[in-house]
Formats: sequence, C-alpha cells, structure tokens
Amino acid sequence: MDISSANTLIRMKIRRPLTPEEVAESARLKAIYEQRKSAAKAAGRSLTQADVAEACGWSGQSAFSQYATGKVPLNVEALLKLAKALNFDASEVSSRLLSTVASVQQDRIQPSVKLGSIETWDDETPLDDDEVYVPFLHEVELAAGSGRFAIEESANSRLRFNKKDLRHNGVQFSNAKCVKVGGNSMMPVLRDGATVGVNVGKNSLSDIVDGEMYAINHNGQLRVKQVYRIPIGIRLRSFNRDEHPDEDYTFQQIQEQQISILGHVFWWAMYSR
Repeated sequence: MDISSANTLIRMKIRRPLTPEEVAESARLKAIYEQRKSAAKAAGRSLTQADVAEACGWSGQSAFSQYATGKVPLNVEALLKLAKALNFDASEVSSRLLSTVASVQQDRIQPSVKLGSIETWDDETPLDDDEVYVPFLHEVELAAGSGRFAIEESANSRLRFNKKDLRHNGVQFSNAKCVKVGGNSMMPVLRDGATVGVNVGKNSLSDIVDGEMYAINHNGQLRVKQVYRIPIGIRLRSFNRDEHPDEDYTFQQIQEQQISILGHVFWWAMYSR
C-alpha cells in the first residue's frame, strides 16, 4: 500500500449505526420541525432547515439534516441549541440526554465542597471595593397622555456587579446598564421580567455581531432582540418566532422609526417562574 492510499484510509470515518433510542430521538426532532414548519407556513412565513441551522450557529443546513434524518446521533449540545431554535422542551426529544446533563451537574457538586457564606445586603449597604452600582434604563412617558416615551436612566433602581466580571466581559463600569425584559417574545431564553446587563459602549450598527442580543430604543420603546445586519439594514429576531416573526428594517425605516441600538447584552438573570 502506498502512502497516499494509507492517508485515504486514515481519513475515512466509520459511522456506527444508531441505536433504536437514538433513531426515535431523531424522529421526534423531525416531527417537531415539521410542526413548526407548518405553523410558519400558515402564518405566511417560511422555516427552512437552513434557518434552523443558522439559529443554532451552524453553517449550511446539512448539520440539522443529519440530526433530523438519523444519520448522526443527537448530543446534548446540539439538542439544547435545537430546543432554543425551534422553541420546544428538550425532554420532548430526549430525556436520556437531559439526564446526562443532570448527572454531570450533580457530580460537580460534591458533599466535600464548602460553600461560602451568604451575605445579605440592601441599598443602604456600602459597596465593597470590588463592586460597582449598575443603574437601570426604563421607559418614561414624555407628557401625560401623549403616548410618547423616551428611554432614561432610573435614579433609584440599580444592581451591584463585581468589577472583575465587568472587566472579564470587556465592559467599562460607566457603560454598564440594566434593562427589564417584558413579554414573551424572547422565551424560552428570557422570560417576562428577566433582567439583562447591557454594554452601552457597543451601540453602533458596526458593533453588531449577528445573532447576539441587543437592547434597542424603538421610538421610545425599550426592546431586547437578536440583531442581524442585512444588506438593506437590520433584522430583529425573537426566540419565540411562532408568535413574533422577524422584523426587517431598511436604513431609511431605521431613521423614520427612530430605531437605535442601546447596547450589547452581556449578562442576564431571571427567576424560573
């Protein structure tokens, strides 16, 4: 055998057959996709395999196709990305894979690990040297009954952040703000009432990283969306795309509707219910 033939054999991938359980998981995933696709069509939209792959951060549709057709078995990371992209409970497709996540998390919490003490604090508690106050942004009505709003910084509402966490995320202390999320458009990632941290230092169209979340001022309305740059302008995307379809705005519409990027979402937190 010559060297080129040997290299060819080395590069060959031997793909094992899927177990019956893995085949069933792929079938359940495909069924959910078909349901979402039909719902999108009924709403006058399209949902292609390429759309799903894009939402998962994969190039091309082949990755999703291989999972949905049973050519490649699902793994935990892919399952969680697909659950977010298609808005379903991951346990609907594979409780087996979810149980592995739970077991790994349990293994990481050993009885021998000593948790640090929990300190209580309120607005009167002085800041530690390694902490900084981060104020909230909120909507304020410009004139009683006018229906017009503006985004302003709250004089009272604020959260404490560790300085090292802000540095780790490349956020200058003065550029850190907090925003409350309202509604169900960003479910299941962000529930109604979730709090997000926003870096207002990244507030230009050139700062946009496709698929990242940004706080947006839409003519005085405070919104949190995934943002994409498109040739004609920008695309705002919700995680709950069944109820909240994509919104495309041209550069002219951005000016006419007074749409501006407030900043990049670098942190979020919420209660489970």
